[in-house]
Amino acid sequence: MLRRQWSLLLNRIRWSWAGVSHVWRNESSFHMWFWANVVSAACAFLLPLDATQRGMILMGGIMILAMECVNTAIERVVDDISDAQRDRAKQAKDAGSAAVALMGVGVGVGWICILWGMYLA
Repeated sequence: MLRRQWSLLLNRIRWSWAGVSHVWRNESSFHMWFWANVVSAACAFLLPLDATQRGMILMGGIMILAMECVNTAIERVVDDISDAQRDRAKQAKDAGSAAVALMGVGVGVGWICILWGMYLA
């Protein structure tokens, strides 16, 4: 039983890594968000933030990358179904893109709240 669970865990890690690798190789927007997160994380560690603030910023950055992976998955499925221009296909892709953008806005709002709090203190 334990051996089987360990094997399943290793497979999940492999599959997840394959997904991240695919997105890294094929999506330039993932690169943009990755480097934005590097800058954001550096700022989170250089500024005098408490653990909760820092954690929120780091978690938000990871969530943006996760949403970019979900958006890529939506795009791949839509493109696999048909190459034809279809309204619903465009809507699905646009909704995936919106999810990434909204997550980015959310992290930006988090930063604004933190910086505003530091300014008022």
